[in-house]
Amino acid sequence: MSERQVSGPAAGNNKTSGGQDASKTNLPEDFDIDMDNPETEKAAVAIQSQFRKFQKKKRDEKS
Repeated sequence: MSERQVSGPAAGNNKTSGGQDASKTNLPEDFDIDMDNPETEKAAVAIQSQFRKFQKKKRDEKS
């Protein structure tokens, strides 16, 4: 799964010439989502489905 990255003053990201520091992530340290819960899987499938529909609609509008 990819991680959404936000830039700008609200995100508090300071770009350095050495790249992104591994200790600076957008996820909290107490990440507590139960990945084995069937409800979590159902939610992920629903989100992915809606996103794919959005991408298809966006792609079809360009054509």
